[in-house]
Amino acid sequence: MLFKPTIYKKNIYEIDYNQLKKEGIRVLIFDLDNTLALIDEELCPARSRKLIQNLKKEFTIYIISNNEEWRIKPYTDELQIKGIAKAKKPLTVGLRKIAKEGHKKEEMIMIGDQIVTDVLSGNLFSIKTIWTDPLGKKDLKITKFNRFLENKILNYYKKKKILERGKYYE
Repeated sequence: MLFKPTIYKKNIYEIDYNQLKKEGIRVLIFDLDNTLALIDEELCPARSRKLIQNLKKEFTIYIISNNEEWRIKPYTDELQIKGIAKAKKPLTVGLRKIAKEGHKKEEMIMIGDQIVTDVLSGNLFSIKTIWTDPLGKKDLKITKFNRFLENKILNYYKKKKILERGKYYE
């Protein structure tokens, strides 16, 4: 089940971070676009900023994105967290870089809005994953193709009663 997330939540604000901590998670790896912020937001929105500032007290936090460095740098600078640009998700290149900084796989979790990049990348790397609904409807051109594939996967999963959009679970 390479495309099935460990947890499915409406958004990053609905995640039970205390439960993750109890389960031994120490490293939160967030996708940027449509997970932490809308794709055209140049700075971190207030609600995400507040969440990350609170989470930094308990977790090590990364932003991981297939975007260029210029896209994630305003976020990593403002939030004072690390980031991985050009991560090549669904490949595990970016996640391997994070692990090489001394983090164990069992302490890491990948959080993102795309099954075919974020969830697949985390699952291929054998870490827990959280899939969220996208924050907005606007996507990058490449993401539109990913959403097409995602819908095919979700239709299959729905028929098999494995996963259904809008039915959240932990």
